[in-house]
Amino acid sequence: MVRPVRAVVIVGGGTAGWLTAGTIAARHQARMKAGGLSVTLIESPDIRAIGVGEGTWPTMRASLERMGVSETALFRECDAAFKQGGKFVGWATGAADDAYYHPLMVPQGFSRVNLVPHWLREGAAPSFCDFVTPQGRLCEQGLAPKTIAHGEYRAVANYAYHLDAGKFGPFLAKRCRGTLGVRHVLADVVTVNQDESGDIVSLLTRQAGEVSGDLFVDCSGFSALLIGKALGVGFRDCGDILLCDTALAVQVPYDTPDAPMASQTIATAQDDGWIWDICLPRRRGVGYVYSSRHASEEVARETLRRYIGAGHEDLAVRKIRIRAGHRQTFWKNNCVAAGLAGGFLEPLESSAIVLVELSAKLLAEQMPACREVMDIVARRFNEVTMYRWGRIIDFLKLHYVLSRRRDTAFWRDNVDPATVPERLKDMLTLWKYQSPWFFDELDRLEEVFPAASYQYVLYGMGYRTEVTPEDTADSAAAALRLVQENRRMTAEMCARLPRNRELLNKIYQYGLQPV
Repeated sequence: MVRPVRAVVIVGGGTAGWLTAGTIAARHQARMKAGGLSVTLIESPDIRAIGVGEGTWPTMRASLERMGVSETALFRECDAAFKQGGKFVGWATGAADDAYYHPLMVPQGFSRVNLVPHWLREGAAPSFCDFVTPQGRLCEQGLAPKTIAHGEYRAVANYAYHLDAGKFGPFLAKRCRGTLGVRHVLADVVTVNQDESGDIVSLLTRQAGEVSGDLFVDCSGFSALLIGKALGVGFRDCGDILLCDTALAVQVPYDTPDAPMASQTIATAQDDGWIWDICLPRRRGVGYVYSSRHASEEVARETLRRYIGAGHEDLAVRKIRIRAGHRQTFWKNNCVAAGLAGGFLEPLESSAIVLVELSAKLLAEQMPACREVMDIVARRFNEVTMYRWGRIIDFLKLHYVLSRRRDTAFWRDNVDPATVPERLKDMLTLWKYQSPWFFDELDRLEEVFPAASYQYVLYGMGYRTEVTPEDTADSAAAALRLVQENRRMTAEMCARLPRNRELLNKIYQYGLQPV
């Protein structure tokens, strides 16, 4: 007898829960309106969301647009700001001029010509970022990626968001409960009821009784109430690769309301880790991610205070434990893990929220019609998700492996070959002789970090690939045209785009045109 999947139950709110609920509900609106599918989110009335992850990827624009969310409302209600990439300070050598950008725009003509060999033959000047895209210059000048004349989610430069994670979950909840028709249950789960096969059949809650379902999504955070405690899925620790295990976070007010706002996340290397610095309209989010094996909490707090500067001694500092790693499997029986229930890595490239997005999108698109096909869908989901986590771990480790800093034990330990994944070792060997490029990712749809990202980090940190005249001979004319086009675009964008805060003020006042 066929057992159709009609009821999806999500445990946990916050960004992970509501983003998952909204993505599924938006994708299956026709079924929901016809009564063929329901989405229920159970949220404890007492547990506070972790609220980490103030940085997003450009994928968030598409996610929100699919959900029918107003971008103007996002800026106004979530203290959102534009993010055009990351600036990494002090990672390569620690010298005063050590900085590079990982922008969100791909290099000019990326799918047609690999500009890396041409840049290297030019003598690696200007920086690789400036050689191939305008976005580093836009960030340096604090410019926005669009003007008030551009419609919602449209732009001339690719962008993501910085936002207040504490406000983002409730913001999504309003949309989900309203137009998208997600049922919201405020209750604490006390018992997970399973059948003889191990499938979850229902959840007993303290305040709302029993809630039955066909497919359950665990967004319960670090507690992993369903995937970990009920189904017993183990955790794969990656602390031997990513050494940072603690974060100290603080909210820093601006000295003046009209203070300039950086249009990028700033990651500044320190003796025992690194400090993030994210500009929101009313404050900065600052935090020190460090290894407790290399620095005491007292030393870490002093490092953070020194970075913030005088006059902020009384600010509340929040301590967050980081257990780098992920579940051994993400979908078991009829339960899927998303968000912190699935795992967590240090926030160096803002991967936490995008992993929720990608998992929610994959689940929504591959929603099993019935229990009889669920295990097949689950195997595909687990394969893709495990690959994504592995590639993110590789990419985060790349930042440390490329560093030439040896001034502290933290940086020395990070280049120990025992801490480097084998796949990353192989890729570094390959990149000595041929640079990453567009065709490296044709075998994978929606690669988490495209080849362009590897180019920006590799060549921003001083890595060198050997080139020969043959590498550039066939594409020299096309490369020259692309470099000239980049110079023209850079000059034009820098002349016409407003500053970040200037555009945000106009959005507050006038709003962006809906599309």
